[in-house]
Amino acid sequence: MVVRRELLRGLERLNATTAVLQRARLADPLGGMWEAADVQWWWRRPCTTDELALPVWFDEAGPVAAAGLTAWDDTWQADVFAVPSIVRDEEVWAATLEATAGHRGVALQVLVGADDAPLAGLAIQSGFTMTAELSGTSWMDATQRPPVAPVDGFAVVDRVASGNRPHPMIARNGELVEPRLRQCSLYDPTLGLAVEDADGKVAGYALFWFDHTTLVGLLEPMRVEDDFQRRGLARMLLTEGLDRLARKGAGRLKVGFETDAARSLYLGAGFVQTSVDRLLIRPAPHERTSTTT
Repeated sequence: MVVRRELLRGLERLNATTAVLQRARLADPLGGMWEAADVQWWWRRPCTTDELALPVWFDEAGPVAAAGLTAWDDTWQADVFAVPSIVRDEEVWAATLEATAGHRGVALQVLVGADDAPLAGLAIQSGFTMTAELSGTSWMDATQRPPVAPVDGFAVVDRVASGNRPHPMIARNGELVEPRLRQCSLYDPTLGLAVEDADGKVAGYALFWFDHTTLVGLLEPMRVEDDFQRRGLARMLLTEGLDRLARKGAGRLKVGFETDAARSLYLGAGFVQTSVDRLLIRPAPHERTSTTT
């Protein structure tokens, strides 16, 4: 099989990475860390890594692997996106790190599933250290979703109904969050939900993603504002969104979590945890020096 490599940036790279992750999911229904919708969610705000020229590998059917770098506030996230058995993880990982060569002052992180010892090994060989930070991934068959759980005095609205008002995620993601999301092929404004009180004040929000290629529905992200905690609003958003995903045709539903509270919410709704995920970090060079002197 002939595989060629191209350097892509911006939306072209995002769309190619989307195709890689869709092919990977079809090849392995439960394997791997990420969905195509994850990388599209990461596009929600401009990053310094958007316009980096990163390698993407193609076979005769389309993209099969992509190097991933995403700049967060104080670290860059490195990722290996690949269809199993077509392009070696080692090749993608090496290319990903090579792309950071001109940015040596940044710290790097990578999230690895507990069952992905090869990628964890590559990271450790590259100077990453396993942290104690744990997160998880969970799945649910759409037919097993819980019933919608409304809360008196609150209503769920989507961006079709509330599109004339400021996007509820602006405060944490910037003024460009909506136009950036609308550049994403998997974004659906009927799945961008907010819960409002009787006065129209936003109490929380959630974004659900339906992938028509893989038939996977993903929740990313969800938040209930501090003043509205412990009223059942998270479950209200969750159950409404899962129901919408199922009615659009999602066969399987997925959500990740980082806190015990989120884990309890999702597993209490019927999700089954399928992995424990570990964070590895490689500090910036000056940080490594300061910790050893």
